[in-house]
This record gives sequence, C-alpha cells and structure tokens, in this order.
Amino acid sequence: MAIKSKRYQEARLEASTNLELYWWVFMRISGVVLVFLVIGHMWMNAILTDINKINYDYVAQRLSQTTWKIYDWLMLALGLLHGANGLRYVMDDWIRDPAKRFWTKVVVYSLIAFLFALGSFSLFNHDFGVK
Repeated sequence: MAIKSKRYQEARLEASTNLELYWWVFMRISGVVLVFLVIGHMWMNAILTDINKINYDYVAQRLSQTTWKIYDWLMLALGLLHGANGLRYVMDDWIRDPAKRFWTKVVVYSLIAFLFALGSFSLFNHDFGVK
C-alpha cells in the first residue's frame, strides 16, 4: 500500500518497511530533479534553439557529445524508475489478487527493463554519423 502522507515524519510512521520509506523519499527527490531536467531540456531545445532547425543533423550533433548523452540518459533512467515506482503503487492499490498482481508486475517491470536497455543502447552505442 502506498504511503499517502505528504510530510516525512508522517510518512515515517506510516511506512511498513524502511525500503518503502526510501521509495517514498526517492519519488519526491526524483520528481523535483526530473522537473528541472525537463525544463532544462525544453529551454535548450525550444528557447535557445529555433525549433524549426531541429532535425536529424541537430539531434545527431547533440548526441555525439558525451555530456548530452549522459543528460538524456539521466532523464530516461529517472523517468522510467519514477514511473515504474508510481505504477507499483497503482498495482499494489488496485490489483487485489496476489497472483495477478505478481504477474502484472513481472510484465510491467520486464517492459520497463527492456525500454531502459533499448534507450541506453541507443544513446551510447548508436553511431550518429557525425565526424
């Protein structure tokens, strides 16, 4: 069951395990970090750059730099982990049958792991053809 408290002291009392409390704290921190990462991404791609000039060459040039790869990978990793933990809360709250909940989690977590691996391989191993 998800922790519904908004303050740390209340969440600490409500948490059934320390791991559940750590996930609650992670959701707060990753949410704030994600907001700033997405705002930074939007600032750089929609404000500082003419949006009409964004094409494959722009993206390839950008992703040929390690800093941008790490920046985008961080957004990918935090977004997927934050979303997966949110889905876990929803599945724990709404799927009452333990067997169905288990298999639903297996499918969802496998899909998220696949998306993370695919995104990571695409970011770090794809040759964008920029010299």
